[in-house]
Amino acid sequence: MFKKTGLLLLLLSTSCTVFQSGIPQPRSEFRGVWIATVANIDWPKSSTDGIEKQKADFIDILDFYADLNFNAAIVQIRTAGDAFYKTELAPWSRFLTGAEGKSPETNEDLLRWMIRETHNRGMEFHAWLNPYRATMNENTAILSPTHDFFQHPDWMLKYGAKYYYNPGLPEVQHHLTTIMEEVVAKYDVDAIHFDDYFYPYKIKDEVLADTATYTAHALPHQSIADWRRSNVDSLVKNVHKVIKARKPWVQFGISPFGVWKNKSTDPKGSDTQAGQTTYEDLYADPLLWMEKGWIDYLVPQAYWSMDLPVASHRKIVDWWTKNRYETNLYIGNGAYKIRNNSDLAWHRKKELPEQIKWARQKKSVQGNVYFSAKSLMQNNADVVAYLKRKYYKTPALPPASPYVPAIPAQKPSLLSLTKASDSVTLTFSGIQSYRHALIFLSGKKGKTEYPMQKLRVKKSIGTQNSISLASHEIKNKNYIALTFIDKFGLETEPLVLSLKQPIHNDSKR
Repeated sequence: MFKKTGLLLLLLSTSCTVFQSGIPQPRSEFRGVWIATVANIDWPKSSTDGIEKQKADFIDILDFYADLNFNAAIVQIRTAGDAFYKTELAPWSRFLTGAEGKSPETNEDLLRWMIRETHNRGMEFHAWLNPYRATMNENTAILSPTHDFFQHPDWMLKYGAKYYYNPGLPEVQHHLTTIMEEVVAKYDVDAIHFDDYFYPYKIKDEVLADTATYTAHALPHQSIADWRRSNVDSLVKNVHKVIKARKPWVQFGISPFGVWKNKSTDPKGSDTQAGQTTYEDLYADPLLWMEKGWIDYLVPQAYWSMDLPVASHRKIVDWWTKNRYETNLYIGNGAYKIRNNSDLAWHRKKELPEQIKWARQKKSVQGNVYFSAKSLMQNNADVVAYLKRKYYKTPALPPASPYVPAIPAQKPSLLSLTKASDSVTLTFSGIQSYRHALIFLSGKKGKTEYPMQKLRVKKSIGTQNSISLASHEIKNKNYIALTFIDKFGLETEPLVLSLKQPIHNDSKR
């Protein structure tokens, strides 16, 4: 996002704990951060750093946001026709290795490692790909010979100082859909994520040269604007289809520019005066995508201060809450503007916290995403401390998709409980279908739901069939309760266990 300026309700529980501050701490809330790799905005800090330095820097980001009780990392793995993973469909990114097409100096699958480290911290990994941008500038000499610019020059449209994939070509749509399908098939991602770059932001006196494509492929009497929107619609629809066919639990989320239309051009639009809009200038129609159920979540980029006259954050959030369908709605917040913008509202410590408070007051809003990772990590310790103390005091579960199967998540069966001097190991059958296990302190009598402030640890399950708990994680208690989060994001009912003596349940093997 390299920018210029009802079963689900069981998980989306309205129950919360209210601390003395009076600010509710939701049990379920999306707390995400964009980790931008284009131009090394967030990571890697330098494309020429060694792989161990890059890995350490990535872990620093994860640890920072895990400590802030975030539960999702949206990591950019395709910036401009490139890739942060090994694939025949695109060259290695120069933002990772210093030279496009050059592979990293490791035999380890770096993306697989990133996903595992993210999951180990109890966070979801959303793979963020930019579909249409092909280059960052006119210097095509830096591109790999395997880049689509050279392999398929007929796919390219030059606009301003960049090249873009022509969205109107069926072969481009097929190629981009195949890229997304490959990521879902090969990697254990929790979601595929697009940002706001569809057709390029308009440049004064520049003309997008897609007239020939329009003539060849448009429907009779279809305007070029409607045709362009239909091209983007087709990609969204097809990507959704291949994701769900491959792994129905993987979500598809999109983060459009925050203003759909201004009220001045459409009575249905928001009370804003944005210079460009998602619908009219980027030819993207997120209202249609939500209506059709093609996306699991939407994150409008409301990167303005609360009361900015031309585009008030307050008004934009209110507009989206009134114009959503069943799709989960999160709000994109411009943390990069804190003390770094001509709008002096951003110099106030409480500007961003007030935006979070506003979102939480809206029942239709289920979380927030911050652009970008370094914004809160650099020189804004007072804002971070305030957020942690007031808004992110306890962990929260990321919401499940509204389109989950109508079958509740079932508890796995306990096979054995083995005690050691400093740990307890729990072995289960059928545990591999779960993403995480939540361990709560409990009494002998269980509860139907445990508050998140009682959460001791969130364990990533991975491929193993056992969970090991250190003594300090369970405070040497006699009873614990476990719930399990499946890959759809649904939580099981609690399972209360006595730790007083070992258990060997061989009959269940």
